[in-house]
Amino acid sequence: MKPTRLFDFADYQLANHPQKECFLYKEDNQWIKISTQEYIDQAHKVSASLLALGIEKNDKIAVITTNNNPNWHILDTGLLQIGAQNVPLYATLSEKDYAYVLNHSDAKYCFVSDQELYDKVKKVQDSTHVKKVFSLQASEEDFSWNAFLEMGTATDRSEEIAGLKKRVLPEDLATIIYTSGTTGTPKGVMLSHQNIVGNVFKTSQALDVSGDHKRILSYLPICHIFERAASYYYQYLGYQIHFAESIELLGDNIREVKPHFLAVVPRLLEKIFDKIVDKGSQLSGIKKALFFWAISLGEIYKPYGKNGSFYTFKLNIARKLIFSKWQEALGGNLEFMLSGSAPMQDRLIRVFLAAGIPIFEGYGMTESSPAITLNDLRNEGLKIGTVGKPLAGLDVKIASDGEILMKGSSVMMGYYKNEEMTQKTIIDGYLHTGDIGEIDAEGFLKITDRKKEMFKTSGGKYIAPAVLESELKQSRFIEQIMIIGESEKMPAALIQVNFEFAKDWATRKRLDPATILTHERFINRIQKEIDFHNQKFGKWEQIKRFELTTDEWSIEEGHLTPTLKMKRKVIKEKYKDLYQKIYNS
Repeated sequence: MKPTRLFDFADYQLANHPQKECFLYKEDNQWIKISTQEYIDQAHKVSASLLALGIEKNDKIAVITTNNNPNWHILDTGLLQIGAQNVPLYATLSEKDYAYVLNHSDAKYCFVSDQELYDKVKKVQDSTHVKKVFSLQASEEDFSWNAFLEMGTATDRSEEIAGLKKRVLPEDLATIIYTSGTTGTPKGVMLSHQNIVGNVFKTSQALDVSGDHKRILSYLPICHIFERAASYYYQYLGYQIHFAESIELLGDNIREVKPHFLAVVPRLLEKIFDKIVDKGSQLSGIKKALFFWAISLGEIYKPYGKNGSFYTFKLNIARKLIFSKWQEALGGNLEFMLSGSAPMQDRLIRVFLAAGIPIFEGYGMTESSPAITLNDLRNEGLKIGTVGKPLAGLDVKIASDGEILMKGSSVMMGYYKNEEMTQKTIIDGYLHTGDIGEIDAEGFLKITDRKKEMFKTSGGKYIAPAVLESELKQSRFIEQIMIIGESEKMPAALIQVNFEFAKDWATRKRLDPATILTHERFINRIQKEIDFHNQKFGKWEQIKRFELTTDEWSIEEGHLTPTLKMKRKVIKEKYKDLYQKIYNS
């Protein structure tokens, strides 16, 4: 029977694709395996322990993990099947944010992945409703994972659990996901079982995926709906889910696991591409010439053989000599990558398609559970520069002001304890996404900007920052860039250069890498990059001035969300002196 509730995916796998290696994680340099049966048995132990703690239907359990791990999924299934709700939180939140979300969500218990998070939550526990903080790790402590599981062993609760499972309805609330807060206080998005389950099946219709026993590498934050929905889909298909050790070891884990599919966010793929190009730059002679010839060939790639037969002939040579090495570096089995979360550079999509590693860009948001549109190679379903066509059964239209509106079974139940914001966001059944876009004659959706991020200069001209930023990030000199200029006379930019590339450039030019950010030659070189990319835009859109930041923009320092999107307000505040320098000097 097809799953209708999130915890059904585990039972479905056991009945249809039982795995000896359902989950795999690394410990002491060895991959530890958990079978489907062990996964379900452990989830029942979780249910029993939660019931022993007095957890009832509609109680909330918060979960915070630094790196994805099997116990997150075991806990998720165990709490959902007794009618409780999972409130996943990012490991990068501040103590103040934890206090706010734990309070707002009414979380009764909180589970954390490590000692650092345990200490962080313990500091704010007294100001919340949280009764106890447990660890997802085994240890001798009374708050450990094994101590928690032991709590449910005194009484046989199997009949009680079975009865509670039956009473959970597809339309019941499953999770509250707090937005990462790029624009102020986090909002609690309420998603039902059927919101996510339905979206998983709609997405599966849009993807050409077949066969079980394939390998997946889980590394994007599991508290984000993109990775979470993907994990349910992998369970449904009977895939082995390997958990990456960390984002720093991702490259090593990819080569080791040799995954068949990879979910990516644009910033990560940009970093992968930059590393590939850096290696190519270190080649010499004919090898270097061939490398950059292959990239230039990839940059003009068009799907479905539209470049012509001579291009295809050259591409086959490039794939054999150059791109095959890229495939090996990504494990050698990669069938495609799925990209979401933020706009992807067209150039990257073309190059990876040419390399035989398709990137299918999609579009969605937490409030839509998550996917709304998706590109796919079948039936002319891929169009570079767009985020694909709407998933089956979803109604997508453009409002008079250009905002993308979406209606369907994936639309959230609303914002937790915020009826006013819910009413503003869902009008006549349509989710108002906050994104600006257009639908072309073939039905493909193109995102042009975030409604809240678009701004007017003092001259009354509209600026779409994301479009400019995506274009300029193609420069190897630019790691991050934020366009500014709301109500100012002109658009300008705050730039974090690619420090590694800048250092190499300085060495080649026999300049001191330590002082390169203030050197006139380097400033002029960045200006040259901006002048080149400015040509693609109207005069009112072109960047007139810029300033370089001396530090790296990171999640830890608050510049970026956990999915590597910029926190614009934070960045503007951090560099207010540079902002003033641009506009008041």
